[in-house]
Amino acid sequence: MVGYSADRDAVLRRLRRVEGQVRGLSRMVEEDTYCIDVLTQVSAVTRALQVVALQLLGEHLSHCVQDAVAAGGPDAEVKITEARAAIERLVRS
Repeated sequence: MVGYSADRDAVLRRLRRVEGQVRGLSRMVEEDTYCIDVLTQVSAVTRALQVVALQLLGEHLSHCVQDAVAAGGPDAEVKITEARAAIERLVRS
């Protein structure tokens, strides 16, 4: 079971909203909307994806990593390494 299972519907709703925003961006470009307005919407989509990413990361830390650390063994270090790599990717993006 993945860490976000309890919030799966909320995550999917957020992603569908982001999907709609991206379609709106495509429409804006097709309609030759002023570049600053398009960039403003790109920023909004980026922020919406960051919110999803942070939610998933929080759930991963609260469930997957916490459970692995509590159980001990080599899986704990694997989960911590995965979380560190995920955080690094998010910081770079």
